[in-house]
Amino acid sequence: MMTICMICPRGCSVDRSIKPGICGMNEAITVARAALHFWEEPCISGERGSGTVFFSGCPLKCIFCQNAEISHERFGKEITGNELMRIFDRLVEQGAHNINLVSPTHFAPKIAEVLRVYKSPVPVVYNSSGYENVETLQSLEGLVDIYLPDLKYFDGAVSKKYANAENYFEFASKAVLEMQRQVGTLKLDEDGIAVRGLIVRHLVLPGNVTQTIKIMRWLKDSLPGDTAISLMSQYTPHGEAVNNPPLNRKITKREYERAVNAMLDMGFENGYVQELDSACKEFIPAFNLEGITQEGD
Repeated sequence: MMTICMICPRGCSVDRSIKPGICGMNEAITVARAALHFWEEPCISGERGSGTVFFSGCPLKCIFCQNAEISHERFGKEITGNELMRIFDRLVEQGAHNINLVSPTHFAPKIAEVLRVYKSPVPVVYNSSGYENVETLQSLEGLVDIYLPDLKYFDGAVSKKYANAENYFEFASKAVLEMQRQVGTLKLDEDGIAVRGLIVRHLVLPGNVTQTIKIMRWLKDSLPGDTAISLMSQYTPHGEAVNNPPLNRKITKREYERAVNAMLDMGFENGYVQELDSACKEFIPAFNLEGITQEGD
């Protein structure tokens, strides 16, 4: 019996057991890297690192994606649900503060199957572009402890230009509200490590501070005042963006100051900001199948 894929807002209706969907992937879980990561928000990385699992493919495919090697070019290795559980175990054994699922959307049903069996001893983080179907998120309720969406664009013309997704905010805004409903505002343990809750990320794009201001205003009007906001300055031109002004440059100090001031003016005090020198290709992890398989698997 044919199973059509309606996991993400693209609704491509493809039978991924036969051919790839718009995300670029077949139905088998495919991963490109599983390792401790130290460059997330301090409450996620902590001192021991976040146990990141990078999934291949992506439904959104922004033209500037720094992980284009796996999101656009689909580099990775197919694994089973049991192999994914062994990956989780190794990350926990290495001391990971959490299991951090990076770009998991298009594999959400299979990940949910795994998480119903695998009772993680550390929090599970769902780290996504925000381009989600509420119904997909509802299927993860009780399985995810921390939601880490990037609320990228406000205006449809902008999301169409940069990701061919004119309906991005329509879906992402509903997704963020559903995430908030499930896990509430951010809660930290006595060591300052996240144990549950929502952190909304926003990547400030060059020439697009107006998008940032609109998103901050929506967050103020729609979420509790103590919502955790992560305002990222790390944008670095990649892929098609190098030939698409203004995305062909990093953000300026003035642009980031405007973005930070907008966040503060909206009354958000529970937030994270970055140094401008975080906009550096050296912070992009190597996608080389590290941590995917070991002898005996």
